[in-house]
Amino acid sequence: MKKIEAIIRPEMQNAVKSGLEAVGVVGLTIHEVQGRGAQKGLEFVNRAGKFRVDLLPKTLISIVVPDEEVDKVIDAIVQNARTGEPGDGKIFVMPAERAIRIRTGEEGDQAI
Repeated sequence: MKKIEAIIRPEMQNAVKSGLEAVGVVGLTIHEVQGRGAQKGLEFVNRAGKFRVDLLPKTLISIVVPDEEVDKVIDAIVQNARTGEPGDGKIFVMPAERAIRIRTGEEGDQAI
């Protein structure tokens, strides 16, 4: 099993969620977060001068899937989150050692 965490633009959340459903992923957790990447936020200029917003709103999607589904999940996220502009986000893949469904006690792939 792998845990996939995707940090995406908030406005792409519904598209990514639909793309994941299309490949059979329905279980996910979504968090509203703030962060920044290499661009270090955004700089704006107004009448009062320049100011920088260094933490931007982002959406963090967490999914645990069997090993054989990792590539199709990543493809679904990339296809539905990409705008081609800086700030599209990142995807991280980590091992998930164990999963247990609390209601039934099922473990492993059956629990996800």
